[in-house]
Amino acid sequence: MRSRTSKIGDPPDVLAEAPRMSLHNEPKASDMTQARRPWLTLSVVVAAALWSPSASSGATTRLCGSVVDPYPNTRFEGIDLSRVTATGVSCATAKRVARGAHRKALGLGPSENGIRRFSWDGWTVTGDLQGSSDTYIATKRGNRVRWRF
Repeated sequence: MRSRTSKIGDPPDVLAEAPRMSLHNEPKASDMTQARRPWLTLSVVVAAALWSPSASSGATTRLCGSVVDPYPNTRFEGIDLSRVTATGVSCATAKRVARGAHRKALGLGPSENGIRRFSWDGWTVTGDLQGSSDTYIATKRGNRVRWRF
């Protein structure tokens, strides 16, 4: 904005155009904190979404069927590892994990509380032996494999 006394060829007066501020009109620290809160909340939500294993590209859960008769010529002959599901891995990997981890689980003694915890090939395996069927969950770096025996 030009002052009334300036001419068209004169350089603009920068100080005259700047908004005037006094010490009484400065924003308070609490106002600035409240203005930043939506951004803080948004950034926390986005970070949580990106950090969660379900946000990865291969995090769809696949139903992989059964591992048919993994123990032929044993007392478990004819009993399948059923309801194999894979999250973050292929079905072939899920069936390999279920077969290998379950073979190790059968070699372990029963636990007092009915929950069996162990590791197999880098996978952390938890088996719930309570109830009419045993359910197992194996996890590794956000990937998950489940099955029932």
